[in-house]
Amino acid sequence: MSASKRVVVSQRFFDAEARDLLEAAGCEVVEAELPPGQADGGLSPEALIELLDGAAGWIVGQAHVTREVQSALPDLQVISRRGVGYDRVDLEAARDLGKVVCIAAGGNDAAVADHTLALMLAAGHRLPETQNRMKSGDWAILQGMDLTRKTVGIIGLGRIGRSLVQRLRGFECEILALSSPSAETFAADHGIERVELDALLTRSDYVTLHAPLKDATRMMIDEAALARMKNTAILVNTARGGLVDDRALLRALKDGTIAAAGLDVFQSESDPGYRPVTDELIALPNVVATPHAGASTREGLARTNKVAAGCVVDVLAGRTPPEQCVVADGRG
Repeated sequence: MSASKRVVVSQRFFDAEARDLLEAAGCEVVEAELPPGQADGGLSPEALIELLDGAAGWIVGQAHVTREVQSALPDLQVISRRGVGYDRVDLEAARDLGKVVCIAAGGNDAAVADHTLALMLAAGHRLPETQNRMKSGDWAILQGMDLTRKTVGIIGLGRIGRSLVQRLRGFECEILALSSPSAETFAADHGIERVELDALLTRSDYVTLHAPLKDATRMMIDEAALARMKNTAILVNTARGGLVDDRALLRALKDGTIAAAGLDVFQSESDPGYRPVTDELIALPNVVATPHAGASTREGLARTNKVAAGCVVDVLAGRTPPEQCVVADGRG
């Protein structure tokens, strides 16, 4: 097998169907052997370069795909994320170096939307807090908050935000959205009121984040934003940790500025200096937390594996992957 067809998978839970798709296209598939509990986001640039030496394709999870890493891998033609975020990939470097960067668009929409709804309900009904009290013998009933007929503010009406809208219809929610003009037709068709951030924060009972992480959105939920929310409101983040100032969120949850939070992502994922803040957040009784697991259902992983593998096959065959999957193409 030619080294030009070697494909490295550095993410866990890669399934047989996706492997078969690659092998049927003549690829040699190499799955990284990671220590228990470690994801590829914890690998150093040196480790990544050693792992990917000679590879033409890379199916990546949370690793930092820097210019340094890409420059050291001249054989690498395609970087395919098993997910939809690409803030950890240096797209400018990929274009400069003639590489293609893809995302698994559409693969995890349902899983993350379901997970978001689960966090909203669990935080609103105080399920983990209640169970933890019961374990210690305290069966006192805690007063929760309905989702039914509440106002939900959605920040970002992309694929996942739109999937969430479909689910919220059954709860008869009033839906507000902060979104790009491209979502105007969808919003109008679904009775969604498009508003600015201040109005969304002050009016919503639940605020849920589904925006990409970029300069304009980084720490958009800061101390001032949290202060504008209702003291009964619940914040949910299944998008990116960097959208929220976790230190400000910790203070807001402790002092009652907001009622609760459902968190699947944290700033400490990209900045280890925030780990003590994360530890304090997940220890709070009014926080429901998961370890960036929103997309990690059997079905969701199977879909994203297949999309990511298909993108690799397309690029190595000289084709262009589906338009919605390509975020950088340096082939000229």
